[in-house]
Amino acid sequence: MAISDGLYQIGPAAGRLLITTGRTGLGARAGHDLTLEPTGWQGSVVVNTAEPKQSSVQVDVRADTIEVLEGTGGVKPLTDSDRADIKHNIRSKVLYTDQYPIITFRSTDIAGALDAFTIGGELTIRDTARHVVVQGSVADDGRVRAVAMVKQTEWGIKPYSAFLGALKLADDVKIEVDAVLSPDPAM
Repeated sequence: MAISDGLYQIGPAAGRLLITTGRTGLGARAGHDLTLEPTGWQGSVVVNTAEPKQSSVQVDVRADTIEVLEGTGGVKPLTDSDRADIKHNIRSKVLYTDQYPIITFRSTDIAGALDAFTIGGELTIRDTARHVVVQGSVADDGRVRAVAMVKQTEWGIKPYSAFLGALKLADDVKIEVDAVLSPDPAM
């Protein structure tokens, strides 16, 4: 099945949006590299193969749905209590989800072809919009794989730290999408 021009939907029913963090500092061995997954997200993709610049992508993420999928590395395995603490810290000390419930991405320019594209766009976190670049591809079966690297500090986010700063999250965060484009039923 080749992807044709049109409007498509993406979301957790047929895809994943993953956020990967690293660790740094003198106590980095004690911490975990985290993989986080929001369960409440949705997006729309307009595909125009003849004129990629006419294509667009919009994604909305409910920030309070970010869950701790896994933690790798560290001196000891990540416990359920650790996961709950991390989730609480993300919501109350990093993203302030009560005040800023939605994270958005809106494309501003798209170049390339389905098998190798670049999307420039505005990522808005905590009411601060910054330009990001997404690299990706769409397979013939409609599977989209895309990745972007962002720095937390560009959105005014101080990377989380513990033990008087000896253990902290790295500023760089990787965002990955692996989802199947589903034709919009309204079309």
